[in-house]
Amino acid sequence: METVSDISINDYVSWVLADLDAGRVDELRAALAEMYPADIADLLEALPPEQRTALWNAVPPDLEGEILPYLHDEARAGIIDEMDDAELVAAAERMEVEDLAVVIEELPQDLSDTIIEALDRDHRERLEAVLAYDDGTAGRLMSTDVLSIRPDVSLAVVLRWLRRHASLPPHTDALMVTAGDGVYLGKLSLEAVVTGDPDAMVESVMEDAAEVVGVTASLHEVASLFDRRDLISVAVLDDQRQLLGRITIDDVVDIIREEADHVLLASAGLDEEEDLFAPIIPSAKRRGVWLGVNLITVFAAAWVIGQFEEALDKLVALAVLMPVVASMGGIAGSQTLTLTIRGMALDQIGSGNVRWLTLKELAVGGLNGTVWALIVALVSFLWFRDPGISAVIAVAMVLNLLAASLSGVGVPLILQRMGIDPALSGAVVLTTVTDVIGFLSFLGLASTFLL
Repeated sequence: METVSDISINDYVSWVLADLDAGRVDELRAALAEMYPADIADLLEALPPEQRTALWNAVPPDLEGEILPYLHDEARAGIIDEMDDAELVAAAERMEVEDLAVVIEELPQDLSDTIIEALDRDHRERLEAVLAYDDGTAGRLMSTDVLSIRPDVSLAVVLRWLRRHASLPPHTDALMVTAGDGVYLGKLSLEAVVTGDPDAMVESVMEDAAEVVGVTASLHEVASLFDRRDLISVAVLDDQRQLLGRITIDDVVDIIREEADHVLLASAGLDEEEDLFAPIIPSAKRRGVWLGVNLITVFAAAWVIGQFEEALDKLVALAVLMPVVASMGGIAGSQTLTLTIRGMALDQIGSGNVRWLTLKELAVGGLNGTVWALIVALVSFLWFRDPGISAVIAVAMVLNLLAASLSGVGVPLILQRMGIDPALSGAVVLTTVTDVIGFLSFLGLASTFLL
């Protein structure tokens, strides 16, 4: 039997397009009502703009507030442009505070003010508390929907208190223990509440050494903590250890996914929030910037080649073999660059180990350079029957792989120190270095020893 989880977004896209073409809007609306909000968001992002608008119009109004936070920035902005003020206010009222904080900052000031004023007092105060923190910090990510208890009550009292709740906040694995003035003391797991001695006091069974995060901690620091400690939730505190909220694993999964998207797309000069089905002109403008940057680097490499025009005219074999040196250096450098950027993202590289890492990568580059230089030299000799060219390309390859290894470590570290994202521009700089060093060493050696 086929279940919803067995159906891919691609299958949904085909069905939705067919329903829209046939005008089966009522059937489509009923089907959407049975889907998870995250799946509907994925489906919306997989449609061209016209069909996306038509599908959004078929979304049941009570789901709109749950779907919007799952959309990437650009896709969400396009949908918000299609909504009227009343629809936006209704959607905002159904959002969790931390999700609304993300969406509301993308709106015009007058509209965001209207939405904030329309919220009930409790919702508005919690939203304003979250918005007071900088974007990209734990304070902006945290949920203020948290259950806290005193340390001087028994587990039986806690259990009776919990049973009076119609429901608990999502992903509640523990209760936060606070003093009367709101100072955080520790964490009481639900397991302890259910299995512990009913007469035991909270302070005797709580985890007083439970992990916490500061409200100004970066999202990367939060994700690293969850990864290292296998957490489900963590308390968020201010400088006075006042309990402000909590962060749960579902939020951290989003952070990890966004960081992975950033590294993948930034290596191609793309924004992780870019809409796959965005209009042609905006997409061309964004990508054109990095095409222009790449063109400058290509001209730099071409200029180096132009300095050896005489050598190329006399030895055609140089033109044939020249791309081999540059390509091998580029691949070797990309491998080192990727590992270095990953290590930086995981906070594994610092002043204490960067020298060892650099020497290790130079050794790897030298070893690989020597092995493959001998292979390339042999192939070149069998091809052109010229031992001079074979020797030159072998030496040039070793030099370029050494330069590639050094650049793979050095370039991202230098870019980071300059405040430039290594994932965004590291590959462009590295390619320029390996091309220039490769051409310069190969053609320079050839001009010196073969002409």
